[in-house]
Amino acid sequence: MSSRLKILLAPACLLTLILIWRAFDPGELLVRSRVMVFDVYTRLQPRNFESVPVRIIDIDDESLRRLGQWPWPRRLLADLTMRLNEMGAAAIGFDSVFAEEDRTAPKFLAQAYPEIEGLARLPDPDAGFADAIARAGNVVTGYGLSVHANGAAPAQKAGFAFSGADPAGFLPSFQGAVVNLSKLDDAAAGTGAFDFYPSYGLIVRAVPMVYALRGKLYPSLAAELLRVAQGARSYTLKAEAGALTDMRIGDFTVPLTARGELRMHFSRPEGARYVPAWKVLSTDAPPDLIGGHIVLIGTSAVGLNDIRASSLDPMMPGVEAHAQAIEQILLQSFLQRPDWAEGAEWLATLALGLLLMASLFYANAFWSAFAGLAALLVAGAASWHLYVAERLLLDPVTPGLAGIFVYMAGSLASYLKVEGDRRHVTAAFGQYLSPALVKRLAADPKQLALGGETRELTLMFCDVRGFTAISEHFRGNPQELTSLINRFLTPMSDVILAAGGTIDKYMGDCIMAFWNAPLDDPEHASQACAAAQAMMAELEALNRELPVKLGIGIGINTGSCVVGNMGSERRFDYSALGDAVNLASRLEGQSKTYGVTIVVSEETLQRAGLAGVELDLIVVKGKEEAVRIFTLGKAPQGHDAMLLAYRTGAWDEAEARLERLRSTSAEFSALYDLYAQRIADLRRQPPSENWNGVFRATSK
Repeated sequence: MSSRLKILLAPACLLTLILIWRAFDPGELLVRSRVMVFDVYTRLQPRNFESVPVRIIDIDDESLRRLGQWPWPRRLLADLTMRLNEMGAAAIGFDSVFAEEDRTAPKFLAQAYPEIEGLARLPDPDAGFADAIARAGNVVTGYGLSVHANGAAPAQKAGFAFSGADPAGFLPSFQGAVVNLSKLDDAAAGTGAFDFYPSYGLIVRAVPMVYALRGKLYPSLAAELLRVAQGARSYTLKAEAGALTDMRIGDFTVPLTARGELRMHFSRPEGARYVPAWKVLSTDAPPDLIGGHIVLIGTSAVGLNDIRASSLDPMMPGVEAHAQAIEQILLQSFLQRPDWAEGAEWLATLALGLLLMASLFYANAFWSAFAGLAALLVAGAASWHLYVAERLLLDPVTPGLAGIFVYMAGSLASYLKVEGDRRHVTAAFGQYLSPALVKRLAADPKQLALGGETRELTLMFCDVRGFTAISEHFRGNPQELTSLINRFLTPMSDVILAAGGTIDKYMGDCIMAFWNAPLDDPEHASQACAAAQAMMAELEALNRELPVKLGIGIGINTGSCVVGNMGSERRFDYSALGDAVNLASRLEGQSKTYGVTIVVSEETLQRAGLAGVELDLIVVKGKEEAVRIFTLGKAPQGHDAMLLAYRTGAWDEAEARLERLRSTSAEFSALYDLYAQRIADLRRQPPSENWNGVFRATSK
């Protein structure tokens, strides 16, 4: 088997495993991932709210404040029912269960206040509520279901028709119920369950339309409201291939999941859906708020514990899920996952995996990566397009995972092969070339040539001051001198490397380093300045341990250089050449002249965006062009004015300012002594008329 075919062995095995995983998904990890992607789709493009005849009568906090705490007296609920009926509601549904008698019933009051005669003869509020429900003729009461058996059974107001196997066998099975007082259910036009099956993350993503209780079928609150509003008498269920597919409610067909749910395509929270209960009971509530509408009576009050999480709203009132389900049915706007989705996703996974394997075999790494990325984008874009345009839910996760894993497996196999080739290069050339160059050569053997590229670099030279005297101190023990230099160079080098610098070379006690090569560093100037300041702090700590105290000078300059492999055809190193390198070296040499540790060029200071103290306008040795030089820090007050006076020949003013600066800025005493001496020399030998303050250095 060729080496290229061997590279495809791992991706082929991995693709096979992914296809098997997709077929069985034992831990439902892929299903969960798919659901989360569909949640993202809903958040990115929710259903647009369209006004349809559905309203929520909200038992909100303001209604509780105005009308009293929940549960409300049945007398008040009877008034609310009649008021909605008078306003022309098409159907009225209660998203709550009234399993117990009203606590304000006369018999309870008579027990609490036996001294008051006649309480037991007062009208029964539950009977009054039942009478209001009966007179309205379009009320649907709600109930809850339980997995715990209790023998209770809700009233059934409509029948179910179906062909083939009993749909109850396809549905989650409940064994008990929490039902209303029989007098209320008897008076109602319909009864429906309001339970959800929250999925991963306890999020409501679908609203059940039909339930199974001890083998019998029962409708949901939303389905029953829709039936009552249309005056229909039954439901029709359709099943194919052992699963429910849709449900007929009057004139409307509702697509169902295998669990008898309507997939929700939620719209964002919309205040137009809600009418506060207190407003309905007020005399000035406009009838058009309710007339011809299906209304659900529920609560948004957090304290009443009917808050659910949806993919759009983590604090959605449960009643809103039922309302939005009815909206979708009326609008016939559904999210669907077609029965061919599983097969299409499996084939897409196989096709994508084979495409990537072909690209790994025939193309280089770049085009393989491009093909993989393009395939992933196509899979994701196709899934998104089908959601937006057709409201179809197709999984982009499995094809995407297949693409990623197949590409990674192929890339890993290819990488291992390339690493073998690199080890061969290292073994062959390691004894002849520097380790850094061997690594670059192993990564790209085409670099085994002289030459370089022009780049803007920030360069640093760091030298030990007075090294000749220090060498004389260790004249009888050169090993100690070597140890001293190594102890100095190690922490200085660590600081440079930590700041992203490249160490070009060591020249005895001197370090040459640069930034922005070989890797790009947009902050190269500020990184070099930060390194210089850190080197000063490191030296201060080091001097507390050394037998001889060391001082350093640092020069930093930014400019265009040629950087690359420099040397002979037999031996070369990665280095930088150019006028900017020479200037950085000269600036380091001037640090002693001006009595500072760090000297930086104007170009570096501007690039770094740091504060600086101007030292001079100088022509360094070997150059003809003047440059402004600085040290890092904030200039003392009056410093710039002193320089201006000096450069304009105002010697008296310059000397007066120098005296003040000497007394307030002792750290620059050597600098100000230098300017005082220059002024004295210039008084004795005045400069030419066109003198502009430039100092021409005569030493390095």
